[in-house]
Amino acid sequence: MAGFANHFLTEAVAGAVPVGRNSPQSTPFGLYPEQLSGTAFTAPRADNRRSWLYRLRPTAQHRAYAPYAGARLLATAPFTDLPPSPNRLRWDPLPMPQDPTDFLDGLVTYGGNGDVAASVGFAVHLYACNRPMQRRAFFNADGEMLIAPQQGTLRLTTEMGRIDLAPQQVALVPRGVRFRVAPQEGEARGYVCENYGVPFRLPELGPIGANGLANVRDFETPVAWFEDVDQPVELIQKFQGSLWSTSLPHSPFDVVGWHGNLAPCRYDLRRFNTINTVSYDHPDPSIFTVLTSPSDTPGVANCDFVIFPPRWMVAEDTFRPPWFHRNIMSEFMGLITGVYDAKAGGFAPGGASLHNQMASHGPDRASYDAAIAAPLAPHKIDATMAFMFEGRFPLRPTRTAAEADFAQRDYDECWSGFRKARLPDGEDKA
Repeated sequence: MAGFANHFLTEAVAGAVPVGRNSPQSTPFGLYPEQLSGTAFTAPRADNRRSWLYRLRPTAQHRAYAPYAGARLLATAPFTDLPPSPNRLRWDPLPMPQDPTDFLDGLVTYGGNGDVAASVGFAVHLYACNRPMQRRAFFNADGEMLIAPQQGTLRLTTEMGRIDLAPQQVALVPRGVRFRVAPQEGEARGYVCENYGVPFRLPELGPIGANGLANVRDFETPVAWFEDVDQPVELIQKFQGSLWSTSLPHSPFDVVGWHGNLAPCRYDLRRFNTINTVSYDHPDPSIFTVLTSPSDTPGVANCDFVIFPPRWMVAEDTFRPPWFHRNIMSEFMGLITGVYDAKAGGFAPGGASLHNQMASHGPDRASYDAAIAAPLAPHKIDATMAFMFEGRFPLRPTRTAAEADFAQRDYDECWSGFRKARLPDGEDKA
C-alpha cells in the first residue's frame, strides 16, 4: 500500500476489521481488538500515530519477562563507556560472524547520543547475521528502528505484514511493533538507526514546493498477513536499554486485519528525487534528507537520515566534492554500495565513519587533487549510495567500536600531505 503515515485499512480475511467502530461489543470472528499507540493519545492530529489491530489472541496474555543474555554487543544511551572524544573515527566493514548468529544477536552498537529514558537522541548499530530468527520475535520499546541492508536481502515478518528488504532499500519499524528477521541469501549485513525521539517524518519542502526529495507515494506499507501457529516462540523486548525475554505458546504474528497510520514501511532509496545546483556552488547536504526526527528546537533535528545517491554534477566554476567544513551537528556515515565522492579510498561498503561536533573533515588528498584538476563537464556520479545519520548532540562511541580490530587507526592520515597555499611574492605575511 502506497503512502507515508497514511491511514490504511487492510484485511487478510475479508470482514476482519469491524465497520463503523473500533471496539464493538462483538467483533468479527471473535477477534481481539488492540490499539497500538506510537504517540501520546493527546498528540496533535497531524502528529498522532496509532493503529487498531484485530488478532487471534490478546498480547496481554504472556508470562513475566526475565533478563535475556544474548545480543551482548547491543548498547543504549546514555553511553558512558568512554569519555567524549573530538577525534574522527572510521571503520572497515563489520566482519561476518563465524558462528550461527541471527539479526538480534548480530547487532553491534557503534555509539549514539541522548538518553533513552528522556526519549531524546538515537543510537547507531550495525548487524551481521547468517541465520534466521528461529521461533523467536523481537520488539523495541525504546525507539523505532530504521534498517538499511548493505549486503543480502532480508525478510521482515511483522505483526502487520511482511516486507522483503534489499540493499538500497530501508525499512522503518515503529516502536513496539513485533517482528522477526530472516536473511534470504545466507549472510546479511547492514545498518540500524534506533531513534529514541519523535518518530521519523518527511522533511518540510519549503521553497522546493509540493514535490521532490522522498515522495509520499514511494513508501510502501505491507498488507495484512498472519500465521496461526501453536508452537512455542521466544519473545524478546528491549526496554530502557535492557533485553527481556518471555515465552509464548503461539506465534505473535496473528493480526488478521488492522487499520491506522502506525505501521512498518519500506522505501527504495533509488526513488529519491535529488535536488541539486544547476549554476554554481553546493546546496547544503540537508537537501538530501529522506526522513527527519525533529527536536524541540525548530530547524534542529534530533536525527536526520540523509543520503548521497546517484546524481548529475553540472556546477560551473565549483569544487564538486563535499567541501571542507566543521559542523554543529554530528555525522555518522555509512556506505551501501559504490564509492563516496569525497573519499577515494578507505571508505568501503559496510564501513562507517564518525565526525562529531566541530570536527574538521572533508575530501581526502587524492579526492581533492582529482577534483581541482577535473574538467568541469557535466558528470554523472553513478552506482553509489552513501548515507548519514546526523544529530544535534555528539555521538559517543562504545568501547566495542572504539577498540575494534576493524577500526582504522590511521584515518587521520588521509588528510596528510596537503601543501601550504602559495601567496604572490611581496605580499605582507604578518
